[in-house]
Amino acid sequence: MSGLIHIYAGNGKGKTTAAVGLCVRAVGRGKRIIFAQFLKTQDTGEINSFEKLGVTVVRSTLSLGFTNTMDAEAKKLCADEQKKIVKEIRELLSCQAADLLVLDEVLDAVNINMLDEEELRSLIEGKPAELEIVLTGRNPAPWLAGAADYFSDVRKVKHPYDRGIKARTGIER
Repeated sequence: MSGLIHIYAGNGKGKTTAAVGLCVRAVGRGKRIIFAQFLKTQDTGEINSFEKLGVTVVRSTLSLGFTNTMDAEAKKLCADEQKKIVKEIRELLSCQAADLLVLDEVLDAVNINMLDEEELRSLIEGKPAELEIVLTGRNPAPWLAGAADYFSDVRKVKHPYDRGIKARTGIER
């Protein structure tokens, strides 16, 4: 059976949560997982859990803040870090078989020009046939939406952030 492509996109809470849930299900069935996180460097519950579950995590350790507050030099460093993540994913896939690859926030990394869309296209189109891939973020390119086997639109109806409530440990991070 060939691996399929999943997209969890939209402006609502739950995209990463859905991807993490799929990872937990897959690990429970003995699947090997690579969870790559783009643009995120903060300490999160899912990363702590993955260490205990044996999930391979790929992410930057360079904390630069949000891209909308970065100067040109920080944006270049951030873009370089996203390219390193893709390079590490490619290396892992070439020497360590994985059943599931999650590219968390990769759509946003592409949309704000921190990752070249062609890098993503090359990764998706060159995937091993049996590899399942999950992508999260906002506004996938039309070619990617067309290539997806699953496409979930996560729409915000109401969110505590709109009332000034920041991300809470164990719930949003």
